[in-house]
Amino acid sequence: MAKRNIVVIGASAGGVTALKQLVRSLPADFPASVFVVQHLAPYTKSLLPDILTHVGALKAVHPADGDSIEPGRIYVAPPDHHILIEDHHILVKKGPKENRFRPSIDALFRSAAYTFGSRVIGVVLTGLLNDGTSGMWTVKRLGGVGVIQEPDDAEYPSMPESVLEYVEVEHVVPLSDIGPLLCRLTGEEAPGAPELSAEERDRIQTEIDIAAQDNGFEMGIIDKGELTPLTCPECHGALVRFKEGKLIRYRCHTGHAYTASALLSEVTQSVEEMMWSSIRGLDETVMLLEQSAQAFADAGETESADQFFDKAREVRERSRKIREMIFEQEQISEDQRFSGNGKT
Repeated sequence: MAKRNIVVIGASAGGVTALKQLVRSLPADFPASVFVVQHLAPYTKSLLPDILTHVGALKAVHPADGDSIEPGRIYVAPPDHHILIEDHHILVKKGPKENRFRPSIDALFRSAAYTFGSRVIGVVLTGLLNDGTSGMWTVKRLGGVGVIQEPDDAEYPSMPESVLEYVEVEHVVPLSDIGPLLCRLTGEEAPGAPELSAEERDRIQTEIDIAAQDNGFEMGIIDKGELTPLTCPECHGALVRFKEGKLIRYRCHTGHAYTASALLSEVTQSVEEMMWSSIRGLDETVMLLEQSAQAFADAGETESADQFFDKAREVRERSRKIREMIFEQEQISEDQRFSGNGKT
């Protein structure tokens, strides 16, 4: 039987420090291939492979599209690109974002589980919101092992808490114990993977293909879930609803994907942006009214000037009320960002 020799790791806020500690604990003869998604700014050069190579015994690299998978190597997703696994090769693609992120933890985990089944060990570390929860669900669904950093041990506990809420994982441990645990797990033989229905396998394959830049609409993603009246905050396409155990997810016909809480966060942000746009329009209206009022006043037309000044005061009051609503909306966004586990 094959060994558990594919390790996929997801991290976000606080992740670089956590990854350094984890990689430092892996020996030079570590028998598995390690794949890492760390959320980073999309347009900055990532030094993470150099950092991880420097602190540990394993070499870390940004893979190129089509690279073969080698044991004892750490493959780090490049900024603004998904990293996926297909057969015994690595795909580096710029497919649609998932949960507002590219690279996506979910996309990596999903592709690894689909390709290698019970040989996969999924690891979710510190981070905000819940990228990684759906991917871990797929890892478990296809017979893999789930490991999360103990939430109380994480700098930002939202991601491991989300996995803990929605997925039954085998191991919830402090960061310091994950390296030794991976050494033990990679020595185990992988059991046979559970059977999936043709419909479920087709849906997972389609989502992997979408992350690899294939056309979700042409592949019929709109027919693989429950069509909803909701629209995608990114492109305004129609959203379909999927259920993975207790977890609710959405994907639009162009490919963008969200968990329920990530979708709520995006919608909240869109509402806030529209409200600030309204404020801008109202402020411009006030300036125009006051300029017109002053022109009437300078011309000695006092009655007309007073009417325009009164109208300007009314518009200022509307602007004030909308500003108060924006601050309330910002508080909702902040609460959602730090809870990360919105329930549906």
